[in-house]
Amino acid sequence: MGISVNGVDISDSEIERELPHHQAAGNPLKQSVHELVLRTVLLQEAERLGIAGDGDDARIEALFAQEVRVPEADAAACEIYYRNQPQRFTNGAMVEARHILFQVTPSVPLELLRETGEAVLAELRVKPERFAELAREYSNCPSGAVGGSLGQLSLGQTVPEFEKLLFRLEPGAVAEHLLETRFGLHIVEVLRRIDGVLLPFEAVQAQIADRLKRAAWQRALHQYLQILVGRADIEGVTLEGADSALVQ
Repeated sequence: MGISVNGVDISDSEIERELPHHQAAGNPLKQSVHELVLRTVLLQEAERLGIAGDGDDARIEALFAQEVRVPEADAAACEIYYRNQPQRFTNGAMVEARHILFQVTPSVPLELLRETGEAVLAELRVKPERFAELAREYSNCPSGAVGGSLGQLSLGQTVPEFEKLLFRLEPGAVAEHLLETRFGLHIVEVLRRIDGVLLPFEAVQAQIADRLKRAAWQRALHQYLQILVGRADIEGVTLEGADSALVQ
């Protein structure tokens, strides 16, 4: 394939050995190549810095430990996160909701789906009592057969963007706009909500600090990888610094 990193070739046989580890990726071949290139860049950097280790993985971990450092999250940062994300620290919060899903497929243009969804939403603004009827007619979700009902949902049961809207809507309210997720476009209505109990800040401060530190570490690692990739002479492939399972 003609791929090299700072003059070191990556062979087809190496790529073939890496492929089985990335079968779940959207493009296993691309992911395998990116993984090998990044690993080579990191091992070369470890060699340059004289970092030893028991095997390649250990050397990469030691490189990260030495070169990627982030400060601990202070109490003020934790408290800001706590105030801005109360739903994450609420026990017993639950909503009863229903939706109409307009699923994105290769055979249906997104704009046509959006037009259809907007038309159905406009009808519901005038006649909200038709929600179940329109869900049965238009929804591409199995819930359409029961009028779009999703039953009772607690935190963590849906994708983040859907959850954020669910726990923001007032009971009886239909969202003013279509919600776009990886599954398609949704019309969302909350029928009932139980707010739950917000845990005290002191009980979750350590959890928040850990979350913030991990997020900061991911950002710092992403930047570090971009620097290394930008500095390396890579031929045969275009690589983004953090497009790898190594950063997970």
